[in-house]
Amino acid sequence: MLRGLVLDFGGVLTDFGDGFAVEPPLLTVVREVRARGLSTGLLSNADGLWAPPAEWDGLFDVVVVSGEVGLAKPSAAIYSLTAERLGLRPEECVFVDDLAVNVRGAAAVGMVGVHHTSIAVTVGELAVLLGFPLLP
Repeated sequence: MLRGLVLDFGGVLTDFGDGFAVEPPLLTVVREVRARGLSTGLLSNADGLWAPPAEWDGLFDVVVVSGEVGLAKPSAAIYSLTAERLGLRPEECVFVDDLAVNVRGAAAVGMVGVHHTSIAVTVGELAVLLGFPLLP
C-alpha cells in the first residue's frame, strides 16, 4: 500500500503545464494527497543553500536536499533516507522525477517510480497508483 508521495523540484514542481496555472499543477496534487492523509516529501539535488519557496511551508512532511545531506540522486542512499525520514518503507512511497535515471534509482530501492513527462500523464499515473482521482 502506498502511503507517501515524494517529488523532485526542478522539472516536476516547476512545470506549469499550459502556463495558465496559478501554481504548479503537481503542487495542487500534493495538497490533495495530504488532504487524504498521505505523507509528502520533496527530494532535490540542489545545493545546501536552496530551500523550497516559503509559501510551500507545511505542504511537505520532509524536505531532503542533496547539498545538506551529502547524497544525491540517483544514489540508493538518498531515497532510503527520504523514506526513513517520512517514517515509511521505500515500498510505501511513490517517487516522481523528470529524469529517468533518478526514477530508476528510486525503483532500485523499492519505491514505485513515475517518470514525469507531462502533467496529464503524471497525474493519471498517480491517480491509478494511489487509487483516487486527482486534479488538475
